[in-house]
Amino acid sequence: MSHTQPSDTLLVSTRKGLFTVKRDGGGWDVAAVDFLGDNVTLTLTDPRDGRHYAALDHGHFGVKLHRSTAGGGFEEIATPTYPEKPEGHEEFDMWGRPLPWSTVRVWALAAGGADEPGTLWCGTLPGGLFKSTDHGASWQLVRSLWDHPLRQKWGGGGADLPGLHSICVDPRNARRLAIAVSTGGVWASEDGGDSWTLRGGGMRAEYMPPEQADDPIAQDVHCLVRCREAPERMWVQHHNGIFVSSDEGTSFTEIDKAGPSTFGFAVAVHPREPDTAWFVPEIKDEKRIPKDGRLVVTRTRDGGRSFDVLTEGLPQRHAYDVVYRHALALDDSGERLAIGSTTGGLWVSEDQGDRWTCVSHTLPPVYAVRFA
Repeated sequence: MSHTQPSDTLLVSTRKGLFTVKRDGGGWDVAAVDFLGDNVTLTLTDPRDGRHYAALDHGHFGVKLHRSTAGGGFEEIATPTYPEKPEGHEEFDMWGRPLPWSTVRVWALAAGGADEPGTLWCGTLPGGLFKSTDHGASWQLVRSLWDHPLRQKWGGGGADLPGLHSICVDPRNARRLAIAVSTGGVWASEDGGDSWTLRGGGMRAEYMPPEQADDPIAQDVHCLVRCREAPERMWVQHHNGIFVSSDEGTSFTEIDKAGPSTFGFAVAVHPREPDTAWFVPEIKDEKRIPKDGRLVVTRTRDGGRSFDVLTEGLPQRHAYDVVYRHALALDDSGERLAIGSTTGGLWVSEDQGDRWTCVSHTLPPVYAVRFA
């Protein structure tokens, strides 16, 4: 049974604007659009005060952050900025190119604890973690992670550069954090980011030489989530498949069967039922399309021992929709789900994925969806 009311508002970040989708009279429809024509990569709704944050990528003109105002619009705020690279210091990406010390993309946004109302966290390409204590008016690079001796071993995923895409704040104690990097594994802090430990035992990287396949830092984690009311349970969608942890990421167990495929980008976990999680499977590596042209969502309710393949209302012929890591969302009630695709499709489910309703199939490419 739901402990909170289902959300009637969905924020959809797309290549050409931020679309606000609302439920009205039993149906869902686009109610407003902000930043029309601009590339909106991610949003956050702060549950502590209801403010919305939007990350924009203006290409040549760079990355910008905006925060909602009391009047219903948005105002520009500070953007996380890297310090100047020390003279003579050089780092290289996986292709041998110089690694920038600059914000290429905002790839993660998370609110701090209930007792720290101004605190926000931001993850970026090329792998920096930033913290704000004033609602985004200023940001500080978390040097304890950036200066960690293992950080320069991080590789890149589809974006080539290392990217910090998942930030999980422990709801019991906001000083306990878990983050995930592509490719750089799962990291944890017990002291608010002052120090970090590499976790992720049990994951495997089949793309690495055999002697490095089990190295936690070699793991290409696509998305990391944790259960709100059982934070020790974490789920990972990995380049190699699905992994689950019951000890806050110290060790993981691989789930080797999950419907059409265990490859994908997105994962969501129920806020109160740690054994219940959702995924969007695809064919991996050079294909990256739904198997057999059928868009499906998979769901486990028993910790990965079995999976339901959910199809009702989703396209089952010639569907080549890719769902990115932030484009699967679950609301706080644990009942409503949403997925958005690279072909401009948006679907919402009112019943944990059993049935889906198409809101639109003509939006710009969708990067992220979040219930507000």
